[in-house]
Amino acid sequence: MKISVKELMSLDERFMRLAFEQARMAVTAGNEPFGAVLVKADEVMAVGQNKINTENDPTYHAETGLIRDYCHQTGVTDLSDYTMYTSCEPCVMCAGCMIWAKLGRMVYGISVKQLFSLLKEGTSDVFSQEDDRGISMPCSEIFARSSNKISVIGGVLEAEGIELYQSYISPSEE
Repeated sequence: MKISVKELMSLDERFMRLAFEQARMAVTAGNEPFGAVLVKADEVMAVGQNKINTENDPTYHAETGLIRDYCHQTGVTDLSDYTMYTSCEPCVMCAGCMIWAKLGRMVYGISVKQLFSLLKEGTSDVFSQEDDRGISMPCSEIFARSSNKISVIGGVLEAEGIELYQSYISPSEE
């Protein structure tokens, strides 16, 4: 069954909102606002959120943790038929993980460039890993160097994503 561009955009927005919800849940749990959703054939297979603080693991980003947990639980190590939705464009580590897992498609809300721009405007120390370890490199640069050509769609519900990250970086005084 063929899916129209309009239907695909609607699905992308639906799953991106789930990724944003995972990001909000991460904050509630004491972590940073990053969420991810793994989808196959328009069905949610797994969700993930940043857990670097609660798991005391600097590699437990939403995307990497989701892939690690899902593959471990299912025995699936080839994600070429899957789409990952991420609240923010994945970092270098997460992009590498997607390559190793042979992810087929990745959709993100805001870009790394936008996140770093927001960080410059707001509180500079809100993200534990965006200090001297942060690497402002688009995932497309990482994917371009791989034999696994992951399809990338960026900027889905971008305005909602920017609002999400702005509220975390510069919370309003109430």
